[in-house]
Amino acid sequence: MSPAWSEDLLRAALSVKTGPSSDFDLDLSTPPDVSLRPAGVLAAFHEDDGRLILTKRASGLRHHPGQIALPGGKVDPSDADEIAAALREAHEEIGLNAAQVDLIGTLPAHQTVTGFSVTPVLGIIRGEFIPIPEPDEVDEVFSLPFAHVSDPEKYQVARRRWRGTWRSFHVAPYGPYYLWGATARILLGLARRMQP
Repeated sequence: MSPAWSEDLLRAALSVKTGPSSDFDLDLSTPPDVSLRPAGVLAAFHEDDGRLILTKRASGLRHHPGQIALPGGKVDPSDADEIAAALREAHEEIGLNAAQVDLIGTLPAHQTVTGFSVTPVLGIIRGEFIPIPEPDEVDEVFSLPFAHVSDPEKYQVARRRWRGTWRSFHVAPYGPYYLWGATARILLGLARRMQP
């Protein structure tokens, strides 16, 4: 069931204790013992109605081309931490000024099959925001309603062959947008935290 949009609800979700997640959760397999590259993504909800800003990644990118994603990326040497990386990348990818984001906290890291340890950073966008997509990185910037993102029943499990084996992953399609993989798993974890 989808709760109504509330900043307090989002903040309260951060106090719910859960462990880290990974792309390997559904296959009940142990993630490979590899050196993970730190990354940060920004789950930015607009203060007016809780709509979540997402991107469709450019098809020419090396990692996750064409996928629906939260703005973000790997931690660069100039970044203080994953939060700084998420804010920098959001500015570069969609033109979101860090001064417009009210940071409220982070979720446990999510390990991807591509070797990243992704820290989801939660924030609330204050005031009007008109996205400016960076064409080399982003094909489209759009938003999903809070009612869709926050409802665990909107998420299902799908399977596909990947690198010679079957992989299971979460999906939460919405109209023409196929939300899946790490982004869907991160948001499902948040949705579960918001349930009564």
